[in-house]
Amino acid sequence: MTFRTHRAQRGITFLGLLFFGIILALLVIVGARVVPTVTEYMSITKAVKKAAQDGDTVPSVRAAFDRTASVDYIDSISGKDLEITKIDGKVIVRFAYDKEIPLFGPAYLLIKYRGASDSGYN
Repeated sequence: MTFRTHRAQRGITFLGLLFFGIILALLVIVGARVVPTVTEYMSITKAVKKAAQDGDTVPSVRAAFDRTASVDYIDSISGKDLEITKIDGKVIVRFAYDKEIPLFGPAYLLIKYRGASDSGYN
């Protein structure tokens, strides 16, 4: 009686490769739609910090933000959407907004962004 040893095959099947290819393609598509919103969020954070430094009254902070927003192509929020307070003589500017990203059909990805001019007051 002889026993044959079978070597374990390594690799991936065509269906496995196709499955991983589809998953990777979906991640790339979603990533391509999310990246612009993240860069806009970073621009908003930078503009809010600059506006908090430049202004000392509510109207001057809003105007400073609107000037920066028009240059940096910020469309999600405007100066009137900012929450501006003064704590210990320091201007603190907060913001929050939602971004809906259409995926396919009725499916959307909802991202809730929020931030402040001083990271301790988020």
